[in-house]
Amino acid sequence: MVYRICKAFEVESGHMLSKHPGRCRFPHGHSRRIEVVIASPKLDDNDMVCDFKAVRYAVQDLVDRFDHAMALNSKDPFLATLADNPRLMDRVITFENTDPTTEVLAKHIYDALAETIRSGREFRAPDGVTYRLPTHLTLERVRVGETSSSWAEYGR
Repeated sequence: MVYRICKAFEVESGHMLSKHPGRCRFPHGHSRRIEVVIASPKLDDNDMVCDFKAVRYAVQDLVDRFDHAMALNSKDPFLATLADNPRLMDRVITFENTDPTTEVLAKHIYDALAETIRSGREFRAPDGVTYRLPTHLTLERVRVGETSSSWAEYGR
């Protein structure tokens, strides 16, 4: 038996799916809900899987990168148009020869968070408290919502 916790984040993000035959090939956006599920066979000294703030600080920069950003395939011809404006490029995320589908976003976030857990990296909160996701934790899944009725998930 294991204990599980889930922390959710919400962002507004856009993408274009250059390989899509329909309207999704055009720029469009979503109100995305990102959920991460972390498990542990035991509770810590505070009777928790881990502090929810530790999860927040571990994911915050990654999630913030997607907020009000446009995700594109590196092969999308529209990328060249955006590249002419450095201000716009600050909010563009490219995926190497891959359309930034919701499935791809879920895996991208999963891989980054799994590496953060493995590394034991520490995060300092504004109040000076240090947080860390213990290395024994298991990242079970990352779920990314695209609409109120659609989501994709990557995990164990």
